[in-house]
Amino acid sequence: MATIDPTTPQVLGVGRPPALAAPEFLTDHIGTVIGIPLRIAIIVVGAMIFRAVAKKAITRVVQRILEPAESAESAGSSGSSGSAGEADEPRRSNRGPAVLHRDRARANERRQQRARTIGSVLSSIVTIVIAVVTTAMILDQVGIALGPLLASAGVVGLAIGFGAQSLVADYLAGMLIMLEDQYGVGDSVDLGEAIGEVEHVGLRLTQIRDLNGGLWHIRNGEILRVRNDSQEWARAVLDISVAYESHLDTVYEVLERTGHDMRQDPQFKGVFLEDPSVWGVQSLDADGVVVRMAVKTVPLQQWSVTRELRRRAKEALDAAGIDIPYPQRTVWLRTEGDAKAPAPR
Repeated sequence: MATIDPTTPQVLGVGRPPALAAPEFLTDHIGTVIGIPLRIAIIVVGAMIFRAVAKKAITRVVQRILEPAESAESAGSSGSSGSAGEADEPRRSNRGPAVLHRDRARANERRQQRARTIGSVLSSIVTIVIAVVTTAMILDQVGIALGPLLASAGVVGLAIGFGAQSLVADYLAGMLIMLEDQYGVGDSVDLGEAIGEVEHVGLRLTQIRDLNGGLWHIRNGEILRVRNDSQEWARAVLDISVAYESHLDTVYEVLERTGHDMRQDPQFKGVFLEDPSVWGVQSLDADGVVVRMAVKTVPLQQWSVTRELRRRAKEALDAAGIDIPYPQRTVWLRTEGDAKAPAPR
């Protein structure tokens, strides 16, 4: 009977160790092979869902911001088609899109431009933030150290910030202009040297068309103050000079009656927001007494009201026999006989 040497490898047992090698490898590295891709997929899907929810929320917020403008515009339209008393009521709004008394199409353009710009900017910011956070989380799962990358990104961002300070200021100022609705397309504004009508409002530039037709391109970061003549209401101010011999009570009565008659004129129905009032004597000039008259109007109509009111006031004063003075000078003539003798020394 033959004996089996225990040191001799058995034929059936030779292949067993290699057969067990694959399951052991999967058991040891299952977290790396399956866990990391699964976590990365979860991070990406979560980022996409969060981005979609954020964009929908931004759209709703922008719509809610613009709802007061839409309601004010619709109220103004219904008021203009109503009774005469309703037409005289002030058209009020939270943000002043009453600009748009003369052209409703510009109101829609202004609102849509704000909505598109604000929505796109906020969406871009959310997308960038989500992309950066997602990338950082993926790199952390892969095992790449984020410390050196963040340090390098901080240095690069600091360098870019120093080199583009004016550009960043322009964009931030443009965002605030749109969020606060300081002015919009169709407004008549005074930005300092540039005075005229707004034709375009962007994140970096504002375009103004002046009275002579010139188009101004102004960086938003350089706008330090704004005078907007198109929000809420305007005031027509009229200074009328009368002779010193005129009776001021009569002048006040004539001017008030003229303003009241002009408000009742169908051509100016809905333009006046209140009855014109005489404020009193503004100054005592060399040629006459200056009386000031004022009235609230809808935006952008104050200049036409001032011109027409000035014409009517002149005709009313002429009919009442009240003189509007013109420059006068008194000249004293002296002959040689009237000359005084020289003073003794």
